[in-house]
Amino acid sequence: MKIAVLFGGMSEERDVSIASAAQIIPALRSLGHEVLAVDTAVGRLEGAAERKLLESRVAPLPPSDHAIASLRSVALNNPATAIDPRQIDIVFLALHGGAGEDGRVQAMLDLAGLAYTGSNHIASATAMDKDLSKRLFRAAGVPTADWMMSPASAESVGKQLGWPVVVKPNKQSSTVGLSVVREPGKLAAAIEQAQRYDDEVMIEKFVPGREFTVGILAGEPLPVGEIIAPGEVFDYQSKYQVGGASEVFPADIPPDEAKALQSQAVAAHHALKLGAYSRVDFRRDAGGAYWCLEANSLPGMTATSLLPQAAKAAGMDFPTLLAKICAGAVGRKVER
Repeated sequence: MKIAVLFGGMSEERDVSIASAAQIIPALRSLGHEVLAVDTAVGRLEGAAERKLLESRVAPLPPSDHAIASLRSVALNNPATAIDPRQIDIVFLALHGGAGEDGRVQAMLDLAGLAYTGSNHIASATAMDKDLSKRLFRAAGVPTADWMMSPASAESVGKQLGWPVVVKPNKQSSTVGLSVVREPGKLAAAIEQAQRYDDEVMIEKFVPGREFTVGILAGEPLPVGEIIAPGEVFDYQSKYQVGGASEVFPADIPPDEAKALQSQAVAAHHALKLGAYSRVDFRRDAGGAYWCLEANSLPGMTATSLLPQAAKAAGMDFPTLLAKICAGAVGRKVER
């Protein structure tokens, strides 16, 4: 097949997206597919330009506002290399954050009649909106921590949620803009930081404890994994720097707990009407209860990403995982 891999873009997760594409593109080529590398910020890349970009590494911090603005300026002044959509069999979305994960790119692909990986534009937008996602989790019987939306006073937060709380942009991922706030006096600064990335800010009851993740592939759960981060949250550095965190697949929990957690993950996946694959994250509190944090409609595919590790624990190598993801995209196009 002829597959266009879309990656890069101009979100705070640009580096992560490039790192995902660096794994995906050679793996798809190893399966015999013709692969086009397309940075949505600058267009199709070939030869040395492709190699140079895909060999870059995820920096310890997300791209700065200045770096994104500079890239946007370059993109506006250099028209992207055109690709004829009639010659593409599948678009593989290796985008993370921003327009690549919130449904806007998916909506354009739907209008073009192109098959693409991941979830449709409505489900993608729903998963990106943490407030809406948590409402749907609750409706589906999936436990999730109490929360409220900014604006909110420290007094009301203390009364409704207690301390500490997690403050984060409502539509952002990779913990960009997230803070753990332990006292009322630091709430306003945390909200201001989160508003750099989204006008809507969520304030959520912090759940201390162990963190777990469950990948979903073709409607079925993959083995449960545990994330052991050096700090109290699985932050950007822990996610994308080698040695930043330890991931254990399968997780060291009793089989009945693993099965129950997998059932919750599938319920969360279906509550958001997600597509062929996703990843759902949880916290386990000191009492042994599990709380759903969020669902990821386009999980990372970097060398250290969780979904490929879960697939490996299920006996599936990376190219086979990609083949199944592509098969899901073809199947959805046939159904439309």
